[in-house]
Formats: sequence, C-alpha cells, structure tokens
Amino acid sequence: MPAERVAMRQAREIICLKFSAGLKTREIARRLGLAPSTVRETLRRFESAGLSWPLPDGMSDTDLEAALYGNRGSKRGHRGHAEPDWLLVHRELRRKHVTLLIVWDEYIAANPGGYSYSRFCELYRGFEAKLSPTMRQTHVAGERLFVDYAGDGVPVVIDRLTGEMRKAQIFVAVLGASSFTFAWAGWTQALPDWIDAHVRALGAIGGVPHLLVPDNTKTAVIKACLYDPQVNRTYAEMAAHYDTAILPARPRRPRDKAKVEQAVLIVERWLLGRLRHRIFYSLVEVNAAIADLLKHLNDERPLRRLGVTRRQLLEQIDRPALKPLPAEPYEFSEWRRCRVGIDYHVEIAAHYYSVPHRFARAEVDARLDRADRRNLP
Repeated sequence: MPAERVAMRQAREIICLKFSAGLKTREIARRLGLAPSTVRETLRRFESAGLSWPLPDGMSDTDLEAALYGNRGSKRGHRGHAEPDWLLVHRELRRKHVTLLIVWDEYIAANPGGYSYSRFCELYRGFEAKLSPTMRQTHVAGERLFVDYAGDGVPVVIDRLTGEMRKAQIFVAVLGASSFTFAWAGWTQALPDWIDAHVRALGAIGGVPHLLVPDNTKTAVIKACLYDPQVNRTYAEMAAHYDTAILPARPRRPRDKAKVEQAVLIVERWLLGRLRHRIFYSLVEVNAAIADLLKHLNDERPLRRLGVTRRQLLEQIDRPALKPLPAEPYEFSEWRRCRVGIDYHVEIAAHYYSVPHRFARAEVDARLDRADRRNLP
C-alpha cells in the first residue's frame, strides 16, 4: 500500500524534527501520529527534491508541495491510460443487463492496453462516490415508477364572490433510472383521483414500467405488511390492465421511496415555489401551469452531475426498456362488498340487480364502472 500523502504543515514538522531535533523516524511518527512509512517517504522526497534544512525564506506551502510532489502530479494526470467517460459509463450501467464487466470489455476493445478490470472498477467507484454522499440505489432502466403525493397543495379559488379557496393535491411520479418527473393536480387523494393520475402519468411517459412503487397510503394499500401487503383491488386491476405489478414501499423503510421523496421536494421547490404568487380559479389552470414548468424541468434543465436532461435520459435509457401502452387507457371502476337479499337481489347505487338464487344471503363483490358511479347517491 503506498505511503499516505501528508499536509504541508505536517511535512514541515517532519523535516524540522528530523534535521533540527535529530529524532529517529519512528519517534517522529509517534509524535505526529503518522505511519513510519509515511515519514520515510516524506524524507525521501525531501532529499530527492534537492532541498536542504533550513528551508529557504519565503517558501510557501504551495512551493514546498510542488517540490515534494511535483513529479507525482495529480491523481488524474498521473494515469498513463486513456480515461473513460465516467458519465457515459454511469448512464450505460443504468441499462438493463449492463454490467461493469461489459462496459470494461468495450473500453478495452477501443483502448487496448488500458486499465485492468480491477483498476477500472476502482476508478468508477471513486467517481460514483462523488455523485451523492448517501446510500446509492441502483435503478434499472424501465423497472420502477415511484408515486406519491406532495405534502403541500396549491390553493384554488372555487367561489369568486366569497373568495372561498380549496387546496388541490399534487400527485408526483418519477422514473427510477432517468428521474423523468410527472405531476398532476386533483381535488383529493381518493381512489378515483389516484387512478386518474396514474393513467395520465403513464400516458405522459409513453410506456409502462415493470413495477409501480407507491407509499403505504390507504388509497393504494389496504393492509401494509413487510412481506405480503394487501393492495386495493381497483389499483391492482389497473396494474393488470397495463401489464405491470405493484410493489409498495416497506413500512418504516424511507429509503425504499427515496427517489420519489426527492422528486416531491423538487416539485415543491421548483413548481409550487414558482406558483406561490399566482391565483388559480380551476384545476385546468393549475395543471396548465404545472405542465409549463415540468417541460422546463424535464426538457431544458440538465441534471447537475450528468450534464443531460431528464427527457434525454428517458429516451436513451428508459424508453427501450418500457412496455408499450395498451390500446385503450384504463377506465376507472370501483369494487364494493354487498350482501344478497333473500329475494336474490343486491342493491347497488339505489338500483337492484338480480343474481343466481344460490347466492341468496351471501356476500358478493360488485364492480361499478363509470356509468354506474354516476348514479351513486
């Protein structure tokens, strides 16, 4: 293992203790809390640089560092091989079935005699560590769509005479790999608005991910469980219509949905913060304003560390892995538990429907589509 590179303050102390106090290497290391090999390496560089004690007057730490480590150069400059485009490597690894070994094989094919596989992995891990100081989750292209509601809503004037206001709830969806973000305003977080927002989100994305990852909201999950959560039947029916699956975030595991929490934060700051001085009189106005800001967020504003927009990542990474949309969007339906009367009729929305007589006194599941729901009291 190479000796540690020391700060110039410690380098001056090492040189002073060696040539002024005449201490041995191990004693200097003990006093300064350094490894003996580090002290020996610093003294070797001091002699190789042709310096003498005392150091010349006016020699700054920058001059001393240049004398001691000038031939070493920076870590990047010292590399003697062609440097990969780490941003491109990072984007490629988000594609399904792509591994570091595959990317390294392609790199070696283009640059014979380049970095060994172990060194390539080491350098990439160093680059990856600079992207975020927290635990990094690997999001596979087209795999997951994270969904949630923003904590704050948008006030909407519903009565111009009295000035009465009602808050619109903001639904947020974000793709894991590309961070493509969708937002939609609805009046409530109830099941009809929840399903409608999902249908609109999938339509805006133009494809279907393999998994939907909601929070453990009662709208989506009837019974939260670490191993076998019970999903709302209408929500599960919608997922089946789009040939996808639902994987709720685990209870008390906030990192399972860290992606959407970050997206919610961006929506609250990027969208709601810019709309705070505007007055809206309908949901149509709110969603039009959100759409304008989302276009700038997804299509024009590049991601800080990757240098490309969310839309570009969607087209390059997520799009090839997404499933196609069905021919028709999902039409909302609601399931209700009803008991059949002794006359083998069941009451639904103030209407009576006959069922086979063998179901008399039994509980049955009734499915209400959009036409049925118009007759609800």
